[in-house]
Amino acid sequence: MRVMVMVKATEDSEEGIMPPAKLFEDMGKFNEELVQAGIMLSGDGLKPSKMGKRVAFDGPDRRVIDGPFAETRELVAGYWIWEVKDMDEAVAWVKRCPNPMMTPSEIEIRPFYEMEDFAEIASPEGQASHDRAAEGLAAQQKSKG
Repeated sequence: MRVMVMVKATEDSEEGIMPPAKLFEDMGKFNEELVQAGIMLSGDGLKPSKMGKRVAFDGPDRRVIDGPFAETRELVAGYWIWEVKDMDEAVAWVKRCPNPMMTPSEIEIRPFYEMEDFAEIASPEGQASHDRAAEGLAAQQKSKG
C-alpha cells in the first residue's frame, strides 16, 4: 500500500523560518531509518505558499492565483511517499517521527488510489494510456538514476 504522508504547514514554515540544526539532523536520521526499512520512496520539504501558485478550473476557464494562501493549517509543508503493508504500519512510523516543526504540528496520512481501484470504470483504452504513462515514468527514473 502506497501512502502520502503530509507534514502540515505552520505559521513558522509559512514564514520560511528554517528549523534548528538539531531538528534538521533528527529528521535526516528518521529519513535514513525509513530508507533502511524499505518504506520511503521519496520525500521533500516545500517552500512557503507565498512562492507557489494555484490554477483554478471552471469548465474550460483557467485562473492563476498567486500565493500566499490562507488557512495555514490546511497547507502542506513537506511530504513523503511510503510503501507500507497497511495504514497501521504508516501510523506506527509517523508516531516515531520527530515533531517536524518547532511548534505543535500535524502529519496527515492518505492512501493512494491504485489501478485496481478503477477496475469498474477503466476502459481498455484508458488502462493502456495509464500503463504507457507509468512505463514512461519508470524509463525516466531509470535514465536519471
